[in-house]
Amino acid sequence: MRITVLAVGTRMPGWVVTGIDTYRKRLPPHIKLEIVEISPGVRAARAPVAAAMEKEAEQLLKRAARADRVIALDERGKQWRSTGLAERMRGWQDEAADVAMLIGGADGLTDECRNRADAVWSLSQLTLPHALVRVVLAEQIYRASTILQGHPYHRE
Repeated sequence: MRITVLAVGTRMPGWVVTGIDTYRKRLPPHIKLEIVEISPGVRAARAPVAAAMEKEAEQLLKRAARADRVIALDERGKQWRSTGLAERMRGWQDEAADVAMLIGGADGLTDECRNRADAVWSLSQLTLPHALVRVVLAEQIYRASTILQGHPYHRE
């Protein structure tokens, strides 16, 4: 199973890359985690934000087009427990699905991205920096994999 995180924003700080790599290396060999950075749309004083968001959405949806499942990360989505993510991952594994997870830019995702998604997931009601979301997401994917393996990493 391949999980591709499509994230608006480039040039993440070193701690983000280190954090993601820490969890990616721990994943079992049958789960591949890839991060694809999407350049943010240009936000200028006179240009509407919607234009930048549309450009981001176009790139996100183009890259997600081949995925079997699309998950939009958005604060308006439904919160999942770690065990709920594990159950979803079990289904994706059974289907040998390629999953694309969308992380929007500074102004979030467009309605088009949310409408295209098979699920809209909120990591928290808190507003999180996009760099931190990448690390949290990598950790949760790893945690879900340990739940499926019966590994004691996750305690409930």
